[in-house]
Amino acid sequence: MTNDHFHIRLPDGGAFTCRPGESVLAAMQRYENAPIRYGCFGGGCGVCRMRVVSGTYHQLKRMSRAHVTVDCEREGIVLMCCITPLSDLTLAFSAC
Repeated sequence: MTNDHFHIRLPDGGAFTCRPGESVLAAMQRYENAPIRYGCFGGGCGVCRMRVVSGTYHQLKRMSRAHVTVDCEREGIVLMCCITPLSDLTLAFSAC
C-alpha cells in the first residue's frame, strides 16, 4: 500500500501535504504560510535548511557541504529542496 501524500508538520504548528517523489520545498511553496524563504531550488544556496525531527525521507540530490556539513546532516539538518518524504515528517528550524 502506498500513500498518495504525506503530512509535513511545521514548527509553528502548521502543516501541509507533500506527494511522493516531490521535494518538500516544492510542496511547501503551495502552503500559504511557508515558514522559510526559498532560493535556488538546487541545493546550492542553503536558504531552505531545516531539521527533520521525525520521519524518514529520501535525498533527491546532493546538498552543498558549505550549507549542510556532515555533522549537521547527522543531526537531521537537510535542505528542503533536496529531500522527498517517505513518511510523515516533523520539521524544526535549524540550529546547526
